[in-house]
Amino acid sequence: MSTGARPVTVLVVDDEPQILRALRINLSVRGYEIVTASTGSGALRAASERRPDVVVLDLGLPDMDGVEVLAGLRGWSNAPVIVLSARTDAADKVDALDAGADDYITKPFGMDEFLARLRAAVRRGATTVDADAPVVVTDSFTVDLAAKKVTKAGVEVHLTPTEWGMLEMLVRHRGKLVGRTELLQEVWGPAYLNETHYLRVYLAQLRRKLEDDPARPKHLLTEAGMGYRFHQ
Repeated sequence: MSTGARPVTVLVVDDEPQILRALRINLSVRGYEIVTASTGSGALRAASERRPDVVVLDLGLPDMDGVEVLAGLRGWSNAPVIVLSARTDAADKVDALDAGADDYITKPFGMDEFLARLRAAVRRGATTVDADAPVVVTDSFTVDLAAKKVTKAGVEVHLTPTEWGMLEMLVRHRGKLVGRTELLQEVWGPAYLNETHYLRVYLAQLRRKLEDDPARPKHLLTEAGMGYRFHQ
């Protein structure tokens, strides 16, 4: 699989040799370029050297917790991160999403589902510019839809691809209610229609980054039981 002329590079981080081997085989035959690491420190080194388009990250690494690796990546990288974990507790999923993960897959997983989620992550990470997209200005922040940038008080705000996808969807429909199913379908894909906690986590992150008072948001609004609305 490629973005433009070059193949998509996927960094797979897991300390289980059989998972590394299975993912390397399945992704390589589909045209992905694969980089692997079996430790957190190795993952951070490989990410800085190879600049992957997507990171697949196991949480249970021998030298550090995967959430620490995620925090290290998020300090400088916008690449979508898919977490793999044997941990099934909802709190673990929310912790990973809070730390900047774009998706969470529980082990054991089916290869078809994994590949569908990987394709969705690649789509979120791809930058497609709409030359006619407007600049939307609020009294708290400015969204440039063409440049895919948000600024607050003149300073660019660092958003992950998934945070940007959710914000862009709301801003493009500004003033209108965007339903939960519609948001999940558009930003994550059809396999995610029941993952409503993703929306809560990501909206909270956007509010922390963009609203002047995240506890009393003026622009990123929740319509209880229905969805969300961007108010300019």
